[in-house]
Amino acid sequence: MENFKLTNFFTIKGISAASGLVYSQNVLFVISDSSNFLYQYDIDKKLLLKFPLVKDAKENIEKENKPDLESITKYGNQLIMLGSGSTQKRNTMFSLDLGSDTLQTQDLTELYQNLKTVGSFSDDQLNIEGAIYAHQTMLLFQRGNSKNSQNGIFIIPNNQEDGIRFVPISLPTLDDIETTFTDAILVNDKIYFLACAENTESTYEDGEVLGTILGIMHAPTFEIIDVQLLSEHQKFEGITLYKESENELEFLLCEDNDTETTEAEIYKLTLKTEN
Repeated sequence: MENFKLTNFFTIKGISAASGLVYSQNVLFVISDSSNFLYQYDIDKKLLLKFPLVKDAKENIEKENKPDLESITKYGNQLIMLGSGSTQKRNTMFSLDLGSDTLQTQDLTELYQNLKTVGSFSDDQLNIEGAIYAHQTMLLFQRGNSKNSQNGIFIIPNNQEDGIRFVPISLPTLDDIETTFTDAILVNDKIYFLACAENTESTYEDGEVLGTILGIMHAPTFEIIDVQLLSEHQKFEGITLYKESENELEFLLCEDNDTETTEAEIYKLTLKTEN
């Protein structure tokens, strides 16, 4: 992968620990892993709105109680947000209809238990960090950052009687530590994913950040066809498509610096594409 450019794009004041984002019609929707608000940022007006996902919504929630929203994806008019599943308090999915502002909440405990069974994961190994919904199928990206865990993709058809599958994915290493998924999106027939190397053996505790890569995967086969090092010290956790032209893709990325700073740095990643 050549001809890429990563730049600071803008800063959103009022969001800490940004963990995922979706761009739609000049609005950036952002989730935080330590908050139960959905943030809506109008890029032109530089205006931030907060949408509570639960009654008495809070920010900077302590680690043992945080909902750990790590995945956000858009399908049609629905924004879908999921907890990571790494503890019992992180098993909730929120669906917001952007037309009517109707919010639905679903407990994913049973589904996540099924994922652990299918992937042969213990309770402390499941860690969902990215979601894609396409072709009547949900893809959930497992971050294998705990001891003896594994990166991979859960394939969940609308009709779960058809069976959930887990596809293990081997990712590149940074400083001899395997990178692990932090987000993914689908653009045409390719999956663009972020993966970070972090010196930890826990889905719960953070570790020293060793860098983040961008990878490109052939969607039908999950074959990795290209990888690019984005940073040797930053932990990028969210990616969304910003603009698409004949020979260029622009993405927006968010960074989780694992501090309580109430600012979200948004980066623009520009990729030249082959015709």
